[in-house]
Amino acid sequence: MSKHYHFIGIGGTGLAPIARVLLEQGNTVSGSDALISPLAEELRSMGATVYAGHKAEQIAGANIVIRSSAIQEDNVEVQAARAAGIPVLRRVDFLQQLTAQQKVIAVAGTHGKTTTTAMVAWVLHQANLDPSFIIGGTSKNLKSNAHAGHGAYFVIEADEYDSMFLGLAPDYLILTIVEYDHPDCYPTHEAYIHAFQELVGKMKNDAILLIYADHPQTCEIGKWAEKAHRVLYYGSATFADYRMKSIHHQEQQGANFQLQLPDGKTVSQDLSIPGDHNAFNAAAVLALADVVGLSIESTCSALKQFSGTGRRFDTLGSFAGITLIDDYGHHPTEIRSTIQAARSRYPQQRIIAVWQPHTYSRTQQLFQEYLDAFHASDMVIMTEIYASREKQQNYSSQLIASQIHHDNVHFIASIAEVVQFLQKELKSGDVVLVLSAGDAYQINQQLSAQLKERGKHA
Repeated sequence: MSKHYHFIGIGGTGLAPIARVLLEQGNTVSGSDALISPLAEELRSMGATVYAGHKAEQIAGANIVIRSSAIQEDNVEVQAARAAGIPVLRRVDFLQQLTAQQKVIAVAGTHGKTTTTAMVAWVLHQANLDPSFIIGGTSKNLKSNAHAGHGAYFVIEADEYDSMFLGLAPDYLILTIVEYDHPDCYPTHEAYIHAFQELVGKMKNDAILLIYADHPQTCEIGKWAEKAHRVLYYGSATFADYRMKSIHHQEQQGANFQLQLPDGKTVSQDLSIPGDHNAFNAAAVLALADVVGLSIESTCSALKQFSGTGRRFDTLGSFAGITLIDDYGHHPTEIRSTIQAARSRYPQQRIIAVWQPHTYSRTQQLFQEYLDAFHASDMVIMTEIYASREKQQNYSSQLIASQIHHDNVHFIASIAEVVQFLQKELKSGDVVLVLSAGDAYQINQQLSAQLKERGKHA
């Protein structure tokens, strides 16, 4: 029986995919947001009623109201729903209900979960298993960030922010790598690790946990989990059940790797996307495929066709001989891995890394790690901090720019000034890599338009 769901904050990356799944299931969906994002516009085109701004009357007819973590209790729609006796839920409260009818494949970790989730969804889709899925970015292959499938599996990116993933009870859990992040939610390293342990504790009794073997901190969670669950490891460590034997990179190509399976067989995997980190993401997917009984040969074929997700090493194209790439990387490990991926694909070209720090709390907490994250680039451009959900503070990323371990660093506060600088600086053969979880993706948007004009007059 269909229901009417109303989302407060419908245009965000957390709620929009859930709204899409519910729409595809035949439910009535409405929602509101302060600004109408492209995700909200897409939902509107699918039949959802989307309001700009918040008003009490907009919740009329709803059976359930779901609010984003950014929406406070004093919001007029929250208050109106409570007064009318309509349940008001957060994502964490609703996820188990959403996924209850299918086997849940969850992908968690500080890094790599969006790409790995998209890989799993694509592999199952190519195996004609029609999975439901929710991804934290748009899959280029599936052309969506969410789908209500009719198959046995629900593939979901398990987001640790605000402990959202604790609403899941996984049948299969991939844990990529766990290292401290989100200091605005988790005041200590221990609190962060404990949240992942809580997620493992919510796994079903016969669930299987796949753990990245090359990170000691992540392995500690695996060893802790072995008391209650079947735990398998993937990575290059000698004890890994799915052991990475080698990784190779080719200019202008993706990664190639050799993975030894538990039965001793070694498979060779070609990817169209670059970087060691993506080879390990794909290894996790091959391990999962083996565990659930998919053909390894078919899985390899699907992974070879995998072309990535939006804003994850997202190559926008080459304009006047200049390659523009967008990436969501904002943690030091992500930045380092993404720059190394760019270096492996473009070994002879000048790589200009443009970084927009994300949130004051993360920038300050991980200050020392950022200083060593940019070695593999030829030039670093740093903008001012993107505050996101935090209040403006009297703290500038210029402090990092002044101490970063690199010979060619420029602090350029605004997006407009970065574009202006790059217009004069760029020459044919350059690679611009914009690293941002905020709004700095606009840099490449503006550059592509200007470089197209330059190409016309060349």
